[in-house]
Amino acid sequence: MAKAYDIAIIGAGILGLAHALAAARAGMRVVVLDRDAQANGASVRNFGFVTVTGQQGGDCWRRAMRSRDVWAEVAPQAGIEIVHPGLAVLARRPEAAAVLEAFSRTEMGQGCELLGPAEAARRFPDITSGAPAALLHSPHERRVESRDAIPLLAAWLEGAHGVEIRRNTMVLAVEPGAVVTSTGSVSARRIVVCPGDDFLALFPERIAAYNVTKCKLHMLRLANPGFRLPAAVMSDLGLVRYLGYAELPEAEALRPILRREQGAQLDNGIHLIVVQSADGSLVVGDSHHYGATPDPFQPEAVDRLILDEFEAALGIKAPPVTARWTGIYASAPDRLMFRDTPMPGVRIVMITSGTGASTSFAIAEETITELQGEIA
Repeated sequence: MAKAYDIAIIGAGILGLAHALAAARAGMRVVVLDRDAQANGASVRNFGFVTVTGQQGGDCWRRAMRSRDVWAEVAPQAGIEIVHPGLAVLARRPEAAAVLEAFSRTEMGQGCELLGPAEAARRFPDITSGAPAALLHSPHERRVESRDAIPLLAAWLEGAHGVEIRRNTMVLAVEPGAVVTSTGSVSARRIVVCPGDDFLALFPERIAAYNVTKCKLHMLRLANPGFRLPAAVMSDLGLVRYLGYAELPEAEALRPILRREQGAQLDNGIHLIVVQSADGSLVVGDSHHYGATPDPFQPEAVDRLILDEFEAALGIKAPPVTARWTGIYASAPDRLMFRDTPMPGVRIVMITSGTGASTSFAIAEETITELQGEIA
């Protein structure tokens, strides 16, 4: 007799693995199905930056706080290193400093410190040679090395929680209580589809209703700069992109200044994130270009704009580039994620923004709770 599962999860990226964890903790027999031999998509091509500060207020910020806590709990058990904690946002302009000051007065600013130029230089000398007008330091963030963390998380789920992960398995169809795959049918009372940026293989009409497209981003790895970052680093450009800042009234004064002074960066969707790996190298990005099928090319001119912002914000020459790659994720114009019910006991869950590492664990817990209530 074929083995039956309480839940089948399609997709072994961070969102699929997060659902596997939540389901296993709820006592379910879990199988994860993935068409690739190993994680190869957005989940391993990003910064590994579990971002809390700057996420949109409300559900996204709450989910980021919860997911951060799950990362902190799971990482040591799975052998995943937290490479560095925290975030430093460098405000180069008085108008950017005003955004950070307003943010620090919100609920989301609790626990953060807003530092003036002298104090910022004293506490963070390696990243303040660009003479910021202010620095917001948040203790909330965590950084993992994605290309290591995702395989380690999968292995831990298999070993510690009995999750079965079937790779090189193409899902052909989803039916009530069953998943039809390239290697046979899988029986499961509940099914969660985490399709990443695949909008056509399963339930294309349901996904199309959310007006999703794809976002391509440029990523760079730079050689060790000779110092350790005290935290992840962001700059003024992030204050008009990350909704926790951008939706503040004070951001309106910053937008036209950035448009006038850094129009090329804005046209390419560039904002700065800098994180560090255990070997000292830096992961730096990124840009955002949208389309149904983004091209695979990585123009040097866009990379140069990213490096220009790195040099202006940190006040140092960028170390040599040692690697370049692109990532692609799903994007929607009016939401950061969605959860859809194409049939009873089945959910499509898609993160339609760059918040996968930051919010997946909380989103998964919500999905599993919902499914438990639907199918007792």
